[in-house]
Amino acid sequence: MKIGLFVPCYVDALYPEVGVSTYRLLKSLGLDVEYPERQTCCGQPMGNAGFEHMAEPLAKKFDELFAPYDYVVAPSASCAAYVRCFHPHLMKGRSCDAAAKTTDIVEFLHDVIQVKSLPAKFPHKVSVHNSCHGVRELGLSSPSERNVPRFNKIIDLLQLVEGIEIVEPERPDECCGFGGMFAVEEQAVSRRMGIDKVKRHIATGAEYVTGPDSSCLMHMQGVAEKEHLPIQFIHVAQILASGL
Repeated sequence: MKIGLFVPCYVDALYPEVGVSTYRLLKSLGLDVEYPERQTCCGQPMGNAGFEHMAEPLAKKFDELFAPYDYVVAPSASCAAYVRCFHPHLMKGRSCDAAAKTTDIVEFLHDVIQVKSLPAKFPHKVSVHNSCHGVRELGLSSPSERNVPRFNKIIDLLQLVEGIEIVEPERPDECCGFGGMFAVEEQAVSRRMGIDKVKRHIATGAEYVTGPDSSCLMHMQGVAEKEHLPIQFIHVAQILASGL
């Protein structure tokens, strides 16, 4: 199995340690992992802002670059979801091989290779953030608006970590208010949603908030720092790779 590691723009620029942790985690599981250096943005910011014509060449480049791999794995639920759900539309009937093979790191570990044990240790109380794209486009956890049995693939993986205490906030799949361009265009609403969400995580008594999307964690971290709220943020891949 040959894996192409896709590291989204904001992870590369602001949270490179998340990309490194994802790479180390996949390698520790004996997988053949490559990081194609010619990779660029997947086009999500342009597409979400309504400029699909600007996202089209990026989708084409993504497909050409990652088509040779068996799976494309990204430490970002939102970018993985954009590639899988929207790239086929952007390619307008042309072959789009890479999109169907693109997964978030949680989805890949849980569903594809079905990891049952990890050497990770993280002796902290952690509140799980279920990001919107992960819940409703990738199915990482059950959406509260549907009458379905509850499940959470993030929690399933975190339960493999020694010493961790896992909790969830009230309204576990409510949006944190980031939403990409939404946070810019509706700044006041986004900020209020972020404050409410962070306070719900704090109410669990957790030391850390974790999740599969650095963008959501970035938004909440910014809110917490500005409002002087006492909680830390860490990507789930960093927890799963701890102790390697």
